[in-house]
Amino acid sequence: QVQLLESGGGLVQPGGSLRLSCTASGSIFDINDMGWYRQAPGKERELVAGITRSGSTNYVDSVKGRFTISRDNAKNTAYLQMNSLKPEDTAVYICSAHIIGVTAGSGGRYWGQGTRVTVSS
Repeated sequence: QVQLLESGGGLVQPGGSLRLSCTASGSIFDINDMGWYRQAPGKERELVAGITRSGSTNYVDSVKGRFTISRDNAKNTAYLQMNSLKPEDTAVYICSAHIIGVTAGSGGRYWGQGTRVTVSS
């Protein structure tokens, strides 16, 4: 079985920074793309940032220039550095990863439980 564990959320003032981490564990052979999604109250889940195994990244327009996604393949971990945070960034941030399992036919898209980010003065 595979688990994704996020950490790093919390309460921060506008203009502040937070760094989220997501670590995958379990029967993992390799990990393809990893990504951070967010869901705010009353809104649909949206992809905030994604990163391929080779390090290519993509971002939703609203976070470009403020957020940076990175990963450490040796640690099965993805990070989301969030700077210049705004109240509209308030949401539950959820990690996702496309896992290649150890056994044939195993693996697939996995999701974490989410970590809450609140941007407020």
